[in-house]
Amino acid sequence: METEKDFGDYKAFECVAESRHTRTWLAEQGSVGRKVLIEELKEGAFGERDSFLADARAKATVEHPSVGSIYEASRGEDGCFFAYELLPGETLGQMVAAGKTMAAIDFVKVLGKIAEANLYHESKKNATSVLDAGSVHIDDHGVVRVANLAVAGERMPDQSLRDTLKLGRALEPLPERGKPGASRCLTLLAWMRGEEVVQPLSWEAVQDYCEQIELQLTEPSDLVAPPTRALRPSRKITWIWGAAALVAVVPLGGFFLMSSGKKKVSQKSVQTEFVDIEMGNWKTPDNLNVKTQAFRIAEAEVTIGQYAEFLETLELLSADGAEKAFDHPEQPEEKKGHMADDWSNLLAAAKTGELWNDQYVTVNTPVVGVDWWDAYAYAKWKRGFLPTCEQWLAAVLSGAKNPSGIQGSAWLPVTEETMDRTNGGVIGLAGSVSEWTSEARKNPANPLGDELWVIAGGSYLKPGKGALNLDYVPDRMLRRADLGFRICVEKE
Repeated sequence: METEKDFGDYKAFECVAESRHTRTWLAEQGSVGRKVLIEELKEGAFGERDSFLADARAKATVEHPSVGSIYEASRGEDGCFFAYELLPGETLGQMVAAGKTMAAIDFVKVLGKIAEANLYHESKKNATSVLDAGSVHIDDHGVVRVANLAVAGERMPDQSLRDTLKLGRALEPLPERGKPGASRCLTLLAWMRGEEVVQPLSWEAVQDYCEQIELQLTEPSDLVAPPTRALRPSRKITWIWGAAALVAVVPLGGFFLMSSGKKKVSQKSVQTEFVDIEMGNWKTPDNLNVKTQAFRIAEAEVTIGQYAEFLETLELLSADGAEKAFDHPEQPEEKKGHMADDWSNLLAAAKTGELWNDQYVTVNTPVVGVDWWDAYAYAKWKRGFLPTCEQWLAAVLSGAKNPSGIQGSAWLPVTEETMDRTNGGVIGLAGSVSEWTSEARKNPANPLGDELWVIAGGSYLKPGKGALNLDYVPDRMLRRADLGFRICVEKE
């Protein structure tokens, strides 16, 4: 085979790849002195000229700064070729093969650029060949470029799915383990592979999550990690979400029927209302800065009745083997289901307004005896997320001039008369039950210690500092008779 070849203004000096019908050459364009790549149709494959040039035309229509350019195409009597941009730097495939890793913030920036390029192809309805780790280049300045994979023909509906699945597998070794954000990157890649979600992520969802993680890792916070919107699966409605929504809006029949002779209590489960928390910067009495973007937080903790609806949904889904649809990807294998501690007795007492654990409860009493994994799954079912420590404190600080003066309440049903509330209308921050937050933090009192999971707010058993109380615990499997949670949603 030839080792050098001229293509008009281009002098090819090294064949770098070869397929059944084509050769790829490293070349130099004489008139401008730049290195390029030449795709040449092999001798004896001239019957493929029309399709070869149709692919070249498809590539030539692509105009995106992150996608490689094509310079020109030629069809002559003795051959066909096209010249295209030689993308600088190392490919992600080469990095993986060399055992290299990337910091989480760099990884999500790269993945976000890949998603952006593919969203462009989707918007233009460009058919593309398979995207793999070898198609993505990063130069010495961190600039990300993607090979021009456009081909002639109609874009098929599963092309994006094909590529997200492939990259979700191929890029798994790249995030640097044990560093901030690594677990979020690995979760995102798992969801791209279709693991622990109803369906693999779209490119739009991938881009959104990359932006979320980048924001989390770059926005400063005195509490070590910044505000976040918890990762959650695609918003596209599927039969699972439909079934979940149906159960969520149909009241549980047993909540309206009282056993004869029992004390009557209101069995209408309260509806979740949300309070707007604007973007802001607050300072706690301990001189910690709390910064958040705008979000919405539930007015009150999740109640026994609301949690019962969630468990009903899981029971419905279990008939089709989908009861794990809302589980966190890292949930331990030994954890089975999401039933709260002593659940049957707690629910029975709540339905009739009787004593449980020496406390009168109703279906509108905040649920307790749930661990972090339970709280995460419920929030995911509700298309929401657990608040970060900063978001939880922002709800306190933005709604009270004297947050330490909010009077904590007993473990009481959520009603309009509940006194434990901020001026903004958030109930139960100082008392009732303590609440899980979404992420681990370093305890400011022990900055050299490990990151621990934060339980926020005082409770009827452990008042502590009331609304400013923060407990740091090592185990997400922890359950207590005074520990529940509330959820947040994005501000539209």
